[in-house]
This record gives sequence, structure tokens and C-alpha cells, in this order.
Amino acid sequence: MNNSTISTPSQRAWQRFKSNRRGFISLWIFAILFVLSLFAEFLSNDKPLLVHYQGSYYFPLLKTYSEKTFGGDFDTEADYNDDFIKDKLNNNGNWVIFPFNKYSYNSINYSSQNPHPAKPSADNFLGTDDRGRDVLARLIYGFRLSVLFAFVLTVIGVVIGVIAGALQGYFGGWVDLTFQRFMEVWGSMPELYLLIIFAAIFNPSVLLLIILLSLFGWMGLADYVRAEFLRARNMDYVKAAKALGLSNISLMWKHLLPNSLTPVITFLPFRISGSIVALTSLDYLGLGVPPTTPSLGELLAQGKANIMAWWLSLMPFSVLVVTLVLLIFIGEALREALDTRRS
Repeated sequence: MNNSTISTPSQRAWQRFKSNRRGFISLWIFAILFVLSLFAEFLSNDKPLLVHYQGSYYFPLLKTYSEKTFGGDFDTEADYNDDFIKDKLNNNGNWVIFPFNKYSYNSINYSSQNPHPAKPSADNFLGTDDRGRDVLARLIYGFRLSVLFAFVLTVIGVVIGVIAGALQGYFGGWVDLTFQRFMEVWGSMPELYLLIIFAAIFNPSVLLLIILLSLFGWMGLADYVRAEFLRARNMDYVKAAKALGLSNISLMWKHLLPNSLTPVITFLPFRISGSIVALTSLDYLGLGVPPTTPSLGELLAQGKANIMAWWLSLMPFSVLVVTLVLLIFIGEALREALDTRRS
């Protein structure tokens, strides 16, 4: 079908998005990076992908094997970076296939010839942190955690914000007034102080952060949805649907909501970037995920504590900037694509 014959609004919006090369390319780059990060265990791990030992094949990434399996003396899990195990796996016709990076996010390089944090080298491509952990591995796993955290937080915020805004805008009156007063009081709560209090009471975790940030992250979106429902509820097609006996829920779901999703979709990339910045900031302040969890903010905090180790600051800062720039370009392209004034 020729582009000139495309008539549906979604197809026209997609064509406008594709015509914005900066946003379209940014979407592809971000999607590729995110999909690759989902397979972080296959890209960066201290366990081999495949081992051929004495005529048999082993998959350490999927199953745990003891040292005795490869000629060792102990029943504990094999350390594939140990010189003894490496010698067993690379002699007498045996071979092993490692991931691109031979370290996981919690692997410590005990064989480094330099004190930690160590500079980038052929062994650790982006150096090590102050505990001897590979920076590249922690960046890969930290990027995945940040994006997944942002996606979950954004989905929860969108669901709550759309429901709250739809109820306010559609019913109006005392429902709208009550919600507005509640949002004013709830929005004045000191979010950072609450995070500090809860971090002192409970053990820090990703789930706790999602719950706490979700309590406040929906209000901005609810205002936009409320405005769209207030504008559309008095239109002729809504009055006609009511006259035909369509229920409030069906009317909101089938007619008002699809016509009110433009601000929701437009702000999605910006909400994702805001969630990534929030997690990074909390981790930098020590109020986020546990210290052993790979995090961009934790690496930035190490860079501040080890000011001469430039790679600890430069690498996570670069990843964070590139991620946010890609999301901003995607958001700008979405905003232009959904602008109905554009031909």
C-alpha cells in the first residue's frame, strides 16, 4: 500500500515518527541496548557458556557443577577463573567457551597485579572498582536494573495516574474536588525524608523503592488525563453514547480513554528517564538498592570516594547520559508524531 493511501491515525502517527530520523534511530539504539542487557548473563559472567571435558559437554551457566566434576578435590562449586580449574579445562583436548567478558557483577579479580580500583586493562576492559569487581560487568547489569526498574515504575504510575485522572475528569463535582485536595496534601509530603525513614526501618530493596516511589509518581500524569477527560466529557459523541444507555465504565474505556492517551504516550520516555535518574540519585546517596546490587549510582558514589580513579566516574556517567539522551530524542519524536496539527 502506498503511503499516500494510509488513512488511520495510528499509521499516520507512525509515519511521522519514522520521518524523525533522530528519534527513530534513537529508538533502535535504545531497543538494541536494552535487549542485549536482558542477556547480560550470556555477555558478562564468570561461568563459561559451554565446557567440553573428557568427551562430555557441560553448561555451567545453566547448571552448577562441583570441582570434582573437573578433576578437583572439593564438592563446592567450581571456580572457573581458578588457575587449577583453567588448567584442567584447557588441556588434553578439553576446551571452554567463556562469555565476551569473563566477570559477573559480583566477581572479584583476585589475580590483578594492580591495587584496586585498577585501571582499564586487557583483563578488565573498563577497570575495577574499589572492591576488585569488574566495572564493565556492573555497568551491563546496572543498566538492565535501571531500565527494568524504570519500566515497572512507569507502568504502575501510568495505571494509577490514568485511573485517578479519568475519575476526576469524568465525574467532576465532589469527586474531582476531593481528589484535588487529596493530591495537594499528598504532594506536599517530603518524599526524600520518607525514603530516609523507611530506609532506616526496612532493609533496602528494589521492591521497597518501587512501592515508595509509586506512591508519588502518578500525580503529574493524573493532571493531564483529568484535563483531557474534562474537555471531552461534554462533547456530542459522549452525550450521544450516554443517551444510548452506554455505561460509565464502557464510555470511559472505549471512547474517552483512547482519545485521551496522547499526553500519556508522549510523556512515557520522559517518565522512564525520570525514574532512571531517581534510582541513580538514591543509589548515589546510599538510599537505594543494597550495596552488592549493580547500580549506576553506586559506581558514581565510588567515583566520588576515589577521585583519582577517573574510570569509576566517567563510565557510569557516560552510560547515564547516553541513555537519557536517547530517551529524550524518542520523547521529542513521539510528541511531534502525535501532534495532529502536523500533516
